[in-house]
Amino acid sequence: MRDTTAVLGYAWPLVVSPGESVSFHLSSPGLTQAQAKIVRVRCADPDPDGPGLKLETPGTPIDGPVALKDQPIHPGAAAIIADVPALSPASFSAGCFIWPTAPLGREQSILARWRADLGQGWRLGLDEDGHLVFEVAGADGGLTLRVARPAIEREWLFVAASYEAASGVVTLTQRSLDPQGGRDTSGHVVGHGPKTVAWPRDTALVFAAQAREAGSDPLTEAHYDGKIDRPRLFSTALAEEELRRACETLAPLPSDPRLVGAWDFSREMAGDAIRDVSTNRLDGRLRNMPMRAMTGANWDGSVVQWRERPELYGAIHFHSDDMADCGWEQGPQFTVPADWRSGFYALRLTAREGSEDPVESYVSFFVRAPLGQAKSKLALVASTATYQAYANSALRLDQVHAEAMLEGVIALSRDDAYLQEHRELGLSTYDTHSDGSGWCYSTAKRPILNMRPLGNTFNYVNDTHIIDWLEELSFDYDVITDCDIDRHGAQLLKAYDCVITPSHPEYYSLNMIEAFDAYQRGGGRHVYLGGNGFYWRIAWHPTNPHEMEIRRGMSGLRTWEGEAGENGLSFTGEPSGLWRTHGRPPQRLVGVGFDAQVFTRSYPYEWLEDARDPRVAWLVEGVDLAQPLGDFGLRGGGAAGLEVDRVEPALGTPPHTLRLATADQLDYGGVPTLEELRTLHRGVMGDQNALVRADLAFFPTAAGGAVFSTGSIAWACALTCYRYENSVSRVTENVLRRFLDPAPFEGFDD
Repeated sequence: MRDTTAVLGYAWPLVVSPGESVSFHLSSPGLTQAQAKIVRVRCADPDPDGPGLKLETPGTPIDGPVALKDQPIHPGAAAIIADVPALSPASFSAGCFIWPTAPLGREQSILARWRADLGQGWRLGLDEDGHLVFEVAGADGGLTLRVARPAIEREWLFVAASYEAASGVVTLTQRSLDPQGGRDTSGHVVGHGPKTVAWPRDTALVFAAQAREAGSDPLTEAHYDGKIDRPRLFSTALAEEELRRACETLAPLPSDPRLVGAWDFSREMAGDAIRDVSTNRLDGRLRNMPMRAMTGANWDGSVVQWRERPELYGAIHFHSDDMADCGWEQGPQFTVPADWRSGFYALRLTAREGSEDPVESYVSFFVRAPLGQAKSKLALVASTATYQAYANSALRLDQVHAEAMLEGVIALSRDDAYLQEHRELGLSTYDTHSDGSGWCYSTAKRPILNMRPLGNTFNYVNDTHIIDWLEELSFDYDVITDCDIDRHGAQLLKAYDCVITPSHPEYYSLNMIEAFDAYQRGGGRHVYLGGNGFYWRIAWHPTNPHEMEIRRGMSGLRTWEGEAGENGLSFTGEPSGLWRTHGRPPQRLVGVGFDAQVFTRSYPYEWLEDARDPRVAWLVEGVDLAQPLGDFGLRGGGAAGLEVDRVEPALGTPPHTLRLATADQLDYGGVPTLEELRTLHRGVMGDQNALVRADLAFFPTAAGGAVFSTGSIAWACALTCYRYENSVSRVTENVLRRFLDPAPFEGFDD
């Protein structure tokens, strides 16, 4: 067995052009050295029943030994304001609104100017039993106050604390904003602490954590899980009523000489900056991408998108396990030669330590065809948004019903076991944080275990079967990426006569959808070799590469739901959720759309009468229409499976679409998506429901364009069966060769 986790890393940037440089950020807790080699990935799947692992070694200057060291990851979100003299008033008061989501089990800091290494400063937080606490301490001693009643999970509170230097009086206040029904945990405590505390120097003000050390960018600890809204800091000990009014107002009077800082989290939602609206301008930075565009304590349900009234979305949801950037030191760096082919690439790392399993780990990256410099008429689109959406998914381990959904006992890989123990890597957008809320952001500045050779057999690994098939049949092609389509639009696609989207292009931004729409309208030809494509609406960060966002609302096949009113993407302000709910179901683009999961097994298609239409004789040339299509495959034994799509005119399938073949006997394991069920009743599963099926479809588009869709994730892993001599391979080859032929498709109305 190969050890795939003894050394891990990530490539930055994730996508590069020939002539550009990529750096590798590596870490190993036990190895000091490994052998490195750049490889071009033809097939990433070691399954002995398939093509097997296929890697090309072009030879590079960095091939050879590479030094390793252990580089820790520091998860946990926080906002950090570097120390300035204004943050050290002798007396002060601090307040904000909080919505704790995991108040029990450990200490958490909400607002803190505290040095953990010294045990000095002040901190407002929660103790391990969920009680609000306020601690003030200097070199000569301190005092801790505690509210009697613990905070309730997911209930808004106003919290405030003050310290009066001359008298040493310390106060702590907690007020429930919705005290009805036994939810009132309000309390007020007064105590006497040391007088005129000498605050520690060079100590950052931190929201949602506390500093472990000195400095403007310190490591943090005691991370808070929950929302913080409208924090305020004054240089005097204010009465509770005055401080609460200051927190309730969106912009406290900046001319108030007592006002130290007033932070408005509703500003610049897309970025990592937090803005202070006081005259001190104590702006700060967010670490590890906590959730922005969150409903605040003043949200009243009158709007459900933050752009309508940003002032109602002045909260940030911090998580103790947020992780956006490992921050590892740069290791080997490599400049991609100008003559390299585009494709899927990786840094292969191998080692053998004593009698342990041999180490074989991979760090993936992509070499794209440069914009405006197409080398081929055909392009394969790498689904980096989908790879990132699924990055480090622990879903099979965390979902209590995973084995029931998959209809079998789950076999865990070494990667699965490692991820279970090392959640600091950051999980996928299918997973939930430790407080139960969903992960809505995914970044590439971290190791991604299931986006590399030998990884989980979904998405990345499945897509490389298409690469292997293209190579085997000697198709000339470029690789481009969906994130570049988002950035550059239809001009990137227009360089190609034909474009392939692979096994599972599920996550698409508005720019990407519109680019494909324009490409198809302009005569482009699109071969969709997958299932469950163009399903979720996402956004890429406007300035930071390889950061994507998804909000899962109240529709679609989902593993978590956002809170009410929080479906707006913080990066762009657009609504998230399903493209179907935004009037652009996949059927309008590619003729078919997601209708069911089927993880029990995969099935063959049966040819329909449309396949005998003389207008598509080229598509079925050399294929026996009396025989099933794809009664074989590496994923479940058939070409139609995992997740499947169907033709549906009511959702926008073009009227002249030819429904060539269908797999509509998906048995009890064919489970329809939730948006397909308007009411619950017997007979909705695939053994009794004709709407649970995979459809093979073709239709021409404007200006000589066309679309061919397979409607199944499993199709890609049937291509390579029987040494590429099979009906699935033949149909796909027929389509590609015809789509690369510029001759118009005859016999169809314009």
